[in-house]
Amino acid sequence: MSAELVREASRDGHRVALLRCYDGMDGTTVVEAEVSANGNEPVKRGPYRFATATEAFRFVQEATLALQYLGCTVA
Repeated sequence: MSAELVREASRDGHRVALLRCYDGMDGTTVVEAEVSANGNEPVKRGPYRFATATEAFRFVQEATLALQYLGCTVA
């Protein structure tokens, strides 16, 4: 059974990003994102495929840090 990592970033009570990291069917680790700005409908980005879970997790960590620098709360 695979695990899924989900991070949600919000600002001023509105969700601006949702990141999902999970095991792909082909042995890769996949990151998908939904991003919205100014209350617009979310736009899907990705999937981004990584050879290892470590690389994918690092990508999510760096994206999360960037969102925090921009004033978002990440849960």
